[in-house]
Amino acid sequence: MGSLPLPPFGPNATMSAVRKYLLLLLLPVLLSACSEFNKALKSTDANYKLEVAEKMMAKESWDRAIPLLEELIVLTRGTQQSEKVNYLHAKSTYGMKDYTLASYYLANFTRTFPTSRYAEECAFLSAYCQYMNSPNYELDQTETRNAMNQMQLFLVRFPQSTLKDSCNTLIDAMRMKLEVKDFHAANQYYHMRNYQAAGVAFRNFTRQWPNSKYREDAMYFTLQSDHQLAVNSVESKKLERLQEAVRSYHNFADAFPQSALLEDAGKLHKILEAALAATPTSKP
Repeated sequence: MGSLPLPPFGPNATMSAVRKYLLLLLLPVLLSACSEFNKALKSTDANYKLEVAEKMMAKESWDRAIPLLEELIVLTRGTQQSEKVNYLHAKSTYGMKDYTLASYYLANFTRTFPTSRYAEECAFLSAYCQYMNSPNYELDQTETRNAMNQMQLFLVRFPQSTLKDSCNTLIDAMRMKLEVKDFHAANQYYHMRNYQAAGVAFRNFTRQWPNSKYREDAMYFTLQSDHQLAVNSVESKKLERLQEAVRSYHNFADAFPQSALLEDAGKLHKILEAALAATPTSKP
């Protein structure tokens, strides 16, 4: 094997000169790849197109593999090669990290070739693409819910899959995102001093997420919200709201008897009991 020619510059050469030299060395390789790609595009030989497309995929040149595979999808329709071509096309779209388009093509492959040996992989990757499109918890979580549904459907369809643990890990991550979103939404009502809405939101949160790590905070904020609503209530609703707030205290104290927040909760409870004692039990 021949050695590379010595660079035409000394040790003090600029980076610009080094880049130009390296580009000259790579130019024949790049031109060869371009030439092969263009030749395959113009070719009517499906086998040659497929061969070049697979070479492009091996180099992760997804943008070159895709147009060749798109032509092959038409050329191989109804043949034995169709399954492989559609699989490679879906995987190339996934390689481009266009997760919306990739999810569509991967799911379409699974629907079109349900018994394929690639069906399990494509079904998982389709759901994974939706997971990758899942936005931050502050934003709309439609994509997150869709991804969770797809992951759960995958587990139903492939219960013995080696990807089962990965699926469950991703589902847990998305479930946590929805949980955080719900907690922050309730918290936002509280900070806006919309205590009635906050109380409803925190109660809904504890019902929907009974094992949440935020459950203690949610139940304490339920008490806080009920307390603020009750002590500032109009007289016609004060008794009912004071009683509801006292129930919230007992719910919190029973659920978290060792809580660091129990002392503060107890102070609110005393205020509520005092207000309750001073409130008429019936209208005059």
